[in-house]
Amino acid sequence: MHPVEALANQLRPDRGWSEHLAPEFREPYMHRLAEFLAQEEQAGKVLFPSSKHCFNALNTTSLDKVSVVILGQDPYHGPGQAHGLCFSVRPEVPAPPSLVNIFKEIQADLGISPPDHGCLQPWAEEGVLLLNSVLTVVQGQAGAHQGQGWERFTDKVVETINRERDGVVFLLWGSYARKKGLHIDRNRHFVLEGPHPSPLSAYRGFFGCKHFSRANEWLQQKGQQPINWALPSRADLQARYQ
Repeated sequence: MHPVEALANQLRPDRGWSEHLAPEFREPYMHRLAEFLAQEEQAGKVLFPSSKHCFNALNTTSLDKVSVVILGQDPYHGPGQAHGLCFSVRPEVPAPPSLVNIFKEIQADLGISPPDHGCLQPWAEEGVLLLNSVLTVVQGQAGAHQGQGWERFTDKVVETINRERDGVVFLLWGSYARKKGLHIDRNRHFVLEGPHPSPLSAYRGFFGCKHFSRANEWLQQKGQQPINWALPSRADLQARYQ
């Protein structure tokens, strides 16, 4: 099987994305990306997340269920962290600093206490597309797979949501996410922008942005279900996904 076929097979056909994204897997850039990823693995490099989880965001959140989009940049590059959802880590892994700040803002905004883990899978199942711009990385090498083609593919994901859906909330934190969301139709969608939640920039306006309550207010105004930003405990989460 050609590497691009193997990669395409990781995208679930029942989530509504395939009909819009399938043409991308026939593009030369996607062939080059798939071959590059295969070569990286053949060279013994450890990729995060594994190829079977790189489309976790799309495989979890169906196109017709997307109500909120959070755009990240790269997967975490530490062992056991990345599992295909931006900002999220596996239940047994401590929440990284940016995610800790996200939880702080949710607590200040909605009075929800931070969970004892950093797994955002329940958000994804509720309709929050947690999309990184780049979907893989090499262990210990931040940004190692930038510029290899993932950015073009995830631009297509954003373009698909922009075109096929109405009334989606986009949360764009930091200049990178804002640039990626530049062409979103703001007459049809609700775009909230702010500083990145990293410790370097959260105090410049991420804290106090109230994006979580504002997102829910918008969804309710549009007759849509608000997001339950409260997460179950780690024990409950692990029992759910056993």
